[in-house]
Amino acid sequence: MKRSASFLALLTLSSLGHALSGQVQDANGKPLAGATIELLGSQQTATTDSLGNFKLNVDDSQVDEVHINAPGYSHETLHLHGEHRGTLTVKLYRSVIEQVDVTAVPLHISVMESAQPVTVVAGENLRRKQASTLGETLKNEVGVHSSYFGPVASSPIIRGLNGPRVLITQNGLDVSDASRVGPDHVVSTEASTAEQIEILRGPATLFYGSGAIGGVINIVDDRVPSSSEERGAFAIGHNSVADENEASFAYTGGTEQFAVHIDGFKRDGNNYEIPGAAALEEEHDHEDEHEEEHEEGRDGVLENSASESKGFNIGGSWLLDNGYVGLSYGRLERLNGIPGHSHAHEEEEHEGEEEHEEHEEDVAVQSDLVQDRWQLISELSLDTPLLSGINTRIGYTDYEHKEIEGGEVGTIFRNETLQARVDLLMQEMAGWRGAVSVEVTHSDFEAIGEEAFTPPAKTESYAIALMEEKHIGDVLVQLGARVEQVSIKADPIEWEDHHAEDEADSHTLQHFDDMEFTPISLSAGLVWEFTPGYNAGISLTHAQRAPSAAELFSYGPHIGSGAFEVGAVFDLHAGDHPHFHYHDDVTEEVSNNIDLSLRKHSGNIAWVLNFFYNEIDDFYYQQSIGYSSGDISGHDHEEEAGGEEEHEHGHDDFPVYVFQQADATLYGVEAQLAWQLASPLKLTLMADTTRGKLKDGGNLPRIPPARLGGELRYALNGWNAAFGMSRYFEQDRVAELETTTGAYTLMDAELAYTFAGLGDTRNGDVTVYVKGSNLSDEEARVHSSFLKDQAPLPGRNISIGLRGSF
Repeated sequence: MKRSASFLALLTLSSLGHALSGQVQDANGKPLAGATIELLGSQQTATTDSLGNFKLNVDDSQVDEVHINAPGYSHETLHLHGEHRGTLTVKLYRSVIEQVDVTAVPLHISVMESAQPVTVVAGENLRRKQASTLGETLKNEVGVHSSYFGPVASSPIIRGLNGPRVLITQNGLDVSDASRVGPDHVVSTEASTAEQIEILRGPATLFYGSGAIGGVINIVDDRVPSSSEERGAFAIGHNSVADENEASFAYTGGTEQFAVHIDGFKRDGNNYEIPGAAALEEEHDHEDEHEEEHEEGRDGVLENSASESKGFNIGGSWLLDNGYVGLSYGRLERLNGIPGHSHAHEEEEHEGEEEHEEHEEDVAVQSDLVQDRWQLISELSLDTPLLSGINTRIGYTDYEHKEIEGGEVGTIFRNETLQARVDLLMQEMAGWRGAVSVEVTHSDFEAIGEEAFTPPAKTESYAIALMEEKHIGDVLVQLGARVEQVSIKADPIEWEDHHAEDEADSHTLQHFDDMEFTPISLSAGLVWEFTPGYNAGISLTHAQRAPSAAELFSYGPHIGSGAFEVGAVFDLHAGDHPHFHYHDDVTEEVSNNIDLSLRKHSGNIAWVLNFFYNEIDDFYYQQSIGYSSGDISGHDHEEEAGGEEEHEHGHDDFPVYVFQQADATLYGVEAQLAWQLASPLKLTLMADTTRGKLKDGGNLPRIPPARLGGELRYALNGWNAAFGMSRYFEQDRVAELETTTGAYTLMDAELAYTFAGLGDTRNGDVTVYVKGSNLSDEEARVHSSFLKDQAPLPGRNISIGLRGSF
């Protein structure tokens, strides 16, 4: 497909069945060592030697498509179709934008070869950006922001969409936690042991179903190893803003027939330091000097933001001539505070005493998470008239987290999920290459306790998808379709209606109808390399999404988010006694999205420009309605076993947020530029903006602001230094009852030195680094965060550490 690379058949073999061999060169004709050659539909790969030569013991007359890539170069794809035999000469051209293959989809794509915008963060770039949460790790990627529920829980937001619309996967399987239910819930995956993180921006329902209507974040690690090549990595670090220490390691090795992998990490940090006060507007009682002093004493620290976490993965694979079959087990544990939710309790002396003495006690709200995860992964090449391969992924996850208040367990969230997906890779027919994907998922989610804001629910889904692609000259055509069957069954809920005249009628039991949805997704895309080093892409997607159980059936106080959440199956009846009634008139969310991309991917200057426009009918969104939970008739105020009623925890003051459906439009622009100013000096710029509107008027809530960022990096003789700035503009396009958020600028810097060539392997190295973030100690608040008025971003932070690989 690519004109940017040329190949020349130097020898014509006299017979069929010779090995595929050749040489990879750079643009000046010099041999290129370390390039990787992959055969599509085969597990065989090769790496060029010091003279740029490679050889694969495969019948070259059966080779259809060859992929050649090397770090710092544009990818090359050769379409041989068994016609070109002999020794190949392939040229690769420099690229200042990293081009990494994507594993998240069954068909082969890379960052520059997809009709849909894709970002991959891998290798040393990932190590530099790695943070304690997934949202903070990816928040500086183009088109991606963070929900930022304090530094302890942050999920990625893609083009203004998050929650149940952005699927988080581990090696292609849903992480199956509770992070899609509430912004205070941690994403149960770890970036420190990941090899790469893939971001599919825009609807990815074709590959992953309706839960990916906004995009996919796929974390790739080696817990199920595909080879026994010995490799390892380690890292230790410390930061000043939370006095946090962390360490991680990973190792893969084995024999010719078996591969083993083990990795682990541990992280422990205190409350984060912040510039000034946590609350955006401090409300002091000037008649109570003790109260004022107590509040001011908290300046400079984000209370209840400490966390500690640890985890490990162990796996093994049986290596076959045509692939591998492997199994892994992983465990993740995390205990963290939930910022913005320390409650002050007042206690009085016994009745009859002359004076009543008051004192305050901070009751921290914490989340205690444990997850056990099993994965079976198999990738096998086949040589049948119909199939070229079969990839199987099966995952079982047992997830639990407890919300603890004052040392007592208030609510327990559990999610038990079994998921299986089989991708059948088809042989090329009439130039078309494709895959059929079959997927089954069963999820049993429940919340138990005094603040179980969503009832227990079982969700089952069955899906089949077809994906096809064909190269027609310089154009790659990508087509696909997917149909699902989703069923949701929720348990009934009970509440107490304080406005009922008869006490016997005050308790009601609300039953829910079983919900059935049939989301359908269609996609078509083109990638056209209209001139060497440049391509253009267009992607059209029609996607439907079944709502989640929490979006439908929630009804109760969610202590973590500090809101009384009401699902879409409830209608508000306002008046002197506002209350909700049940209805079953809900439907799928329907998205019609167009993506346009223009890319320059070779030379000393490379850039990517994306435009997207997304019309979503019956869009589910969470909106404040101006009431507090104490105003609403029909929610539970029963006295708990501990003897304290809800209102004593302040839950009657929770604002009421209701899931509503309305037609909406989201559109925006994303831009990236990389410029190699000189051999050691590289400038990177990025910008993005998303506009979210309701078609009937008004704005969608919590849409991230426009952003502009840049980094200047110097790398020479083992030294690596960088300085970066990010400007977040004011967000004044806000929804009803939503407040504006001011602009801010963040400055970062890094200095590192790498000792290369350590150990017995040529790739062994150790890097010592020091880096600083928010160097100006600026107060910054994240508009997309539910806690923006209570939890600013961390203040000035200095991190030091050591990382290495072998």
